[in-house]
Amino acid sequence: MQAPPLASSPALTAILASPARLCCSRRGALRLEAKAGWRSGRGPRVPAKGAVLASEMVRPSPLLDARNEQELILHIRNEVDKGKLSADVADALQELYCNYKNAVLQNRDPNAHEIMLSNMMALFDCVLLDAENPFTFPPYHKAVREPFDYYMFGQNYIRPLVDFRNSYVGNISIFHDMEEKLRQGHNVVLMSNHQTEADPAIIALLLERRNPWISENIVYVAGDRVVTDPLCKPFSMGRNLICVYSKKHMHDFPELIDMKRRANTRSLKEMALLLRGGSQIIWIAPSGGRDRPDPLTGEWYPAPFDTSAVDNMRRLLEHSGVPGHIYPLSLLCYEVMPPPQQVQKEIGERRVISFHGVGLSVAEEIKYGNITIHTQNVDKSREKFSETLYNSVLDQYNVLKSAIFRVHGAASSNSAISLSQPWR
Repeated sequence: MQAPPLASSPALTAILASPARLCCSRRGALRLEAKAGWRSGRGPRVPAKGAVLASEMVRPSPLLDARNEQELILHIRNEVDKGKLSADVADALQELYCNYKNAVLQNRDPNAHEIMLSNMMALFDCVLLDAENPFTFPPYHKAVREPFDYYMFGQNYIRPLVDFRNSYVGNISIFHDMEEKLRQGHNVVLMSNHQTEADPAIIALLLERRNPWISENIVYVAGDRVVTDPLCKPFSMGRNLICVYSKKHMHDFPELIDMKRRANTRSLKEMALLLRGGSQIIWIAPSGGRDRPDPLTGEWYPAPFDTSAVDNMRRLLEHSGVPGHIYPLSLLCYEVMPPPQQVQKEIGERRVISFHGVGLSVAEEIKYGNITIHTQNVDKSREKFSETLYNSVLDQYNVLKSAIFRVHGAASSNSAISLSQPWR
């Protein structure tokens, strides 16, 4: 999910200054909904250990089925011949099938082939359904859970790509602290790096056993590419999203700049409304997109944060009228589905996929006032806060790298970062 920096603007200033009374009814509804969920103890439907067949869920379309690879490919080509699916999307689906199959078979699950075929058939159904009746994402999109559960579809699709034996979560206890704050009606913002299209599923998979409410209820600030790419849309439909246009792609098509800016203003208003309702957990990548490897060394590392993006999010949080908390979150999962080496203007990237260990870590809350108490200059204060968040993400990333790539496992823990495997 590309989470772009939203540049400071008169629109943001107006949103921050707008009176809370405009949102009273919505705030009450949101808080009642959140508290009812906590009281009932209702969490997500967490599957048993191991991958789950997509066919165990209600399918988005009952018209297609495939018993083997040949039938799936034949279905895809037939839909092209009927004019229901474009040739480029069909080609992308076939390429994704081959890459996904090779990756899933690496996990040595005895049911790997059946799981792979079921998941790809479900994705094909979703893509075909959207081609026939395109889904349009509103500024604030709530995960589609019925009649087809797009959230569980995404979980089940990514699950067999994760080597849980070599995956770790840093500071699981802090996620418990977040849940307590959310129960109290507070807001939580996760300032994170961003590595793959699968990041939301990775986060949810690593937390679903111990923190299932967080897994299902995170709201992701998402760039326009994940809500327009035909192969990505079904996964995005299963997530709670604030949809925005990324600064990196704002000028790709000059004739669309004004439309994109207006859309971003609407999305900012939706985010402000959510925060005023309380009990919200929002994920944002202030770098404005996915991490990329260093062109000289080939090493991956979190992309630097955009100070304006960090500050805009902080100001929205502080002006919500609800207690808010900012945490630095680190993700290491690029091997599962790395992005193209360079940022692309065109929609529709090639998906390289593999079976690999992944990591997620969070550090203690970072408070703006504590970091900037001795800094008088406003701009320097903002920069210092952004740098502090980024440095924490980087420190956590290096610990995860040691655990996963250097095979040091939980022994990579230190006094600030405790690694564990909470699904065990």
